[in-house]
Amino acid sequence: MSFKITQQAARQIIQSAQEEGMQNLALRVAAKRKVDGAIEYALGFDAPAGIDNISHQFEVQILIAPTSIDLLAGSVLDFAVPENETDPQFIFLNPNDPAFVPPGTD
Repeated sequence: MSFKITQQAARQIIQSAQEEGMQNLALRVAAKRKVDGAIEYALGFDAPAGIDNISHQFEVQILIAPTSIDLLAGSVLDFAVPENETDPQFIFLNPNDPAFVPPGTD
C-alpha cells in the first residue's frame, strides 16, 4: 500500500486510541471525492472487514476500504501544526487532491 503515516501521526493515533479505550481497534482511513473535485477525509477506529486493505506502520494497524485506495495512493498522514495555526492536527499530504501544495513550495 502506498499510503503512509508519519511517526508523529502514529504517536497521536496510539494516544487517542488509549484515551478512548479503543486500543484493540485499527485506524480506518477513508476518502471520497466531492463534487468540486476536492477530497474529503475521515479517520476513525474500527474492526477490519474482509475487503479492507490492511497495513501496519509504527505499531498502528491501518484499514482502507477498496473505494478509498486510489484516492489515498501516495498520500501521507502527518500530525503537525499547519501554517497560520497554533495547535497540531492531522494533515493529509495527498498529491491526488487538486488543493495539494507540497510542503515548502508555497
